Amino acid sequence: MSSLVRNRGSMATKGDVLDALSRVIDPEIGLNIVDVGLVYRVDVVDDEKIEVDFTLTSPGCPLADTIMQDINTEVSQATGISNIDANLVWSPPWSLDFMSEEARLQLGYPI
Repeated sequence: MSSLVRNRGSMATKGDVLDALSRVIDPEIGLNIVDVGLVYRVDVVDDEKIEVDFTLTSPGCPLADTIMQDINTEVSQATGISNIDANLVWSPPWSLDFMSEEARLQLGYPI
């Protein structure tokens, strides 16, 4: 069993899920989707289901399926929950303002 998997018998937390999502890299940008500001909502519904709303930097992004698969894989591995409902949403539209300061600095944007 991986050390990333939470202790059996304890319910996953939003923090557990965000930690897992921080291991999902946007292949075009090279940074994790949390710091890029692509994660809009995380809900640990119960000990059998997690919902994640996320967006992409543009509607035409060809890597939507890859990112969705990575979300499912990382969250499932970290929490031991296999029912991950990853929802691609477009509202509100993503903007640079959603990025963390660290991500903005790494990409050369002003803070």
